[in-house]
Amino acid sequence: MDVGRVDVNQVLSQMRNMRAEMPNATHGIDQVNGNSGISKLQGLEGTQETGFGEMLSNSINAVNELSDQSTQLSSAYSQGDPNVDITQVMVAMQKSKISFEAVTQVRNKLVTAYKDIMNMPV
Repeated sequence: MDVGRVDVNQVLSQMRNMRAEMPNATHGIDQVNGNSGISKLQGLEGTQETGFGEMLSNSINAVNELSDQSTQLSSAYSQGDPNVDITQVMVAMQKSKISFEAVTQVRNKLVTAYKDIMNMPV
């Protein structure tokens, strides 16, 4: 598999996991693992379905939070904070970069699917 395809599958998996853990989500989908960067959603369960738009919005918000964390860690490191080391900064930056690229790939796939549907003969 190529790297771009793996990222899209990982994001789709994270979106499914986020849906399972949202307060108004359905049961039966695996828990989000601690390495996903979406740990604040762990442990939440519900019984009603949520919309795709809400799941997409939550995914984008999670990517934004990762970006904010990476910016804060980078700023703290550059200001000489003794509690922040370069490995934390680099890991946070890579998580932010990968999650952004994955969301971009999902967006591209959605646009392609929309175009395909709009071009279908009726």
